[in-house]
Amino acid sequence: MKKLIFIFVLLSLFSCNDYIDKPKNLIDKGLMAEVLADLQINDQSTFMYQNSNIEAGTRYILASHKVKPEDFVESFKYYVIKEEMKGIADNAQEILLKKDPKADKYIKDKQKNGGSPTLMRY
Repeated sequence: MKKLIFIFVLLSLFSCNDYIDKPKNLIDKGLMAEVLADLQINDQSTFMYQNSNIEAGTRYILASHKVKPEDFVESFKYYVIKEEMKGIADNAQEILLKKDPKADKYIKDKQKNGGSPTLMRY
């Protein structure tokens, strides 16, 4: 009986581990929000300029923030699994609204008409 209890205690200790380990080069939440805001602007620019290269824009944004692509991907996965991406996306939306105050009016108009109230979907 003691062995069974010991095994149960060991299993419960090991089951409390996180699903994902914290990346060694984890990007700060504030910087992650800034990068996401810039990536959203880059994504929207492809609608205006059909022949633009979205990959080149993405590489430029990551380089301008001094973020390696691997670090961005690992940090993104970490924040999604830890369920912290919603807060980061909300911060990115606030950054977008500061960059373009007219977007706030657009969002309010969409809310009145029953449309999607957010700039970023997560």
